[in-house]
Amino acid sequence: MLRARHWSTYLVFIGWDWATETHDVTVMDGTGKRVDRWELTHTEEGFTKTLARLRKHGAPADLPVAIETTRGLAVDRLLAAGHPIVPVHPNAFHAMRARWGASKAKTDAGDSMKLADYLRTDGHLLPRLEPTEQATLDLQALTRTRADHVEARIAAVNQLAALLDEHWPGGKAVFANLDSDIAIAFLERHPTPASAAKLTAGRLEAWCKRRGYSGKKPGSVLIERLRAAPKAASRLGEAVVEQLVRVQVQLVKAIRTTIRALDTAIADATETHPYAPLFASMPRIGKVSLGQVIGEIGPILERAQSCEQLIAEAGVVPVTRASGKSRTVAFRFATNRRARVALTTFADNSRHGSDWAAKIYNDARARKKRHPHAIRILARAWLRVMWACWRDGACYDPAIHQANGKVSAAAEEPLAA
Repeated sequence: MLRARHWSTYLVFIGWDWATETHDVTVMDGTGKRVDRWELTHTEEGFTKTLARLRKHGAPADLPVAIETTRGLAVDRLLAAGHPIVPVHPNAFHAMRARWGASKAKTDAGDSMKLADYLRTDGHLLPRLEPTEQATLDLQALTRTRADHVEARIAAVNQLAALLDEHWPGGKAVFANLDSDIAIAFLERHPTPASAAKLTAGRLEAWCKRRGYSGKKPGSVLIERLRAAPKAASRLGEAVVEQLVRVQVQLVKAIRTTIRALDTAIADATETHPYAPLFASMPRIGKVSLGQVIGEIGPILERAQSCEQLIAEAGVVPVTRASGKSRTVAFRFATNRRARVALTTFADNSRHGSDWAAKIYNDARARKKRHPHAIRILARAWLRVMWACWRDGACYDPAIHQANGKVSAAAEEPLAA
């Protein structure tokens, strides 16, 4: 891997300006002279010819590439070919443009040249993209797709709620959770006010029993909720309202089905993942949460050189800015947000199953920290535990953890986060 080599040993540097249809590549030597440059199309022929052309300048392992992304087809092909990848954040690259001229002119050819030059002069300061373990990468893809589908489900349920508020308020009022199986089944059976006009308490209760309803509300309560809801005064025809409700219900059902399928896939992938035994016994860490933690925190663990680096990359430590007499401690915005969400979600759940975690959280709240801040403080404590498990290859043991007072003492940091 790139870490095994000192940066000064590289003699050729590649700048890759990527796009969806065409890419621009510049090859620069150690003196800053451009020795090659070309444009390629986003096709198999374009990538094949480019990788072959790069090999004329040396072995792939000797040709580091600077590119303004951490993922995508170009990155995958370069990694597969053996090139060291140095991702450059677009904001950081934009801030450096004045180095090559006050006008900050921008062209594809100019950007690939600037990326190569930036890599040549500052590459030793930039983080390199380390390949992630295949099992971790697969699990990360599953959990991220699930998170995207959960967001889509929330949006679809909100759209359904808005639709019912306007055209069928009673359909929304019967059951407490519009995203539940029983509520979705009710709307499939009664998509309009007219379709539920003849419902009685007895009929509704009997229907609920056949559907396995577990809400413990009698039919009289449910029917009263329906009747107490305001009557709709929709200007749309009943057939149109029925079509709109049915279509939205089907969308919600479809997304819920994909989430359940992903839950199963995540559980299966987590079951066989080599990191799972290290963290599986942590309090209130269900299979989905465990998969999210492994998928997001796992890659950081694989490349982190210290626990403090792990905590910073996970986004649960603040940023300190100090100059002269001025010193501020602020929330960290530039971070892996998915990793922070996965970690803080677990930390929030853990305080309900661990006295140790509850104490750290409650102590932070006693210091007037807001809930999100207290959760990040607890997340930092859990990261130290995860780091110790990872470093020692030891599975988390609640008994050993509770007996170790040093962990608890080191966990709390009275910093703004």
